[in-house]
Amino acid sequence: MFNLTGKIALVTGGSRGIGSEICRKLASMGATLIVNYNSSSASAEKLVTELIELYPAKHCAVKFNVSDPIETTTTIENLIKEYKRIDILIANAGISIDGLLLRLNTDDASKLWNTNVMGSIIPAKAVMKQMMKQKHGRIVFMGSVVGDMGNAGQTMYSTTKAALGGATKSIAREYANRGITVNVINPGFIQTDMTSEMSEEAKQYITGQIPVGYIGSPEDIAAGVVYLVSDEAKYITGQTLRINGGLYME
Repeated sequence: MFNLTGKIALVTGGSRGIGSEICRKLASMGATLIVNYNSSSASAEKLVTELIELYPAKHCAVKFNVSDPIETTTTIENLIKEYKRIDILIANAGISIDGLLLRLNTDDASKLWNTNVMGSIIPAKAVMKQMMKQKHGRIVFMGSVVGDMGNAGQTMYSTTKAALGGATKSIAREYANRGITVNVINPGFIQTDMTSEMSEEAKQYITGQIPVGYIGSPEDIAAGVVYLVSDEAKYITGQTLRINGGLYME
């Protein structure tokens, strides 16, 4: 079950946080990892060294900025030439810039859109021809619980995450008959560097809103990713997997 031996997986924003745990989990299932980063070169190289030691394969770290469509497309095309295939794309890279609507900065709004939305769709476009040629592929976008329920002070961020739900459905319909599935995971509050900087009071408030009674871990998200990219999930496409401890239910 969940055997990914021989699969090539590209994880954008894979050097830290949820992305790094996704890389570890996929590698543990037999996949060869391409770890994308933009600025965290030390973290990316450290992770790749760890993966090679624990799960020997041709893992690598590769730098490109997902908000730059030309750089992203060119780099992914070169990776396909080198690895001959890409079976799995986890579009995990994203940024958060918070602020009330009346203080919305259009430059910040553009950064959020270009990174969170186009920075997911462009990599998907870049791998699609190869996945069609293979007649097999798995794409997972990384949304957010605030894309479902909204959050004060995150109008633009929640907009970008909600947009991924629509993209997921459309791309899934376009390529389902080519053996390619496309899904989106909407994490709830997850223990990362960002949440670790929150005050204890804020953490307690958030925890009080979560039915299971605790903040999730990156491992919880990685487990969902592994399922969606496995052969066992071949009949699941165009769906949103909500991993949020019951914070939002639909």
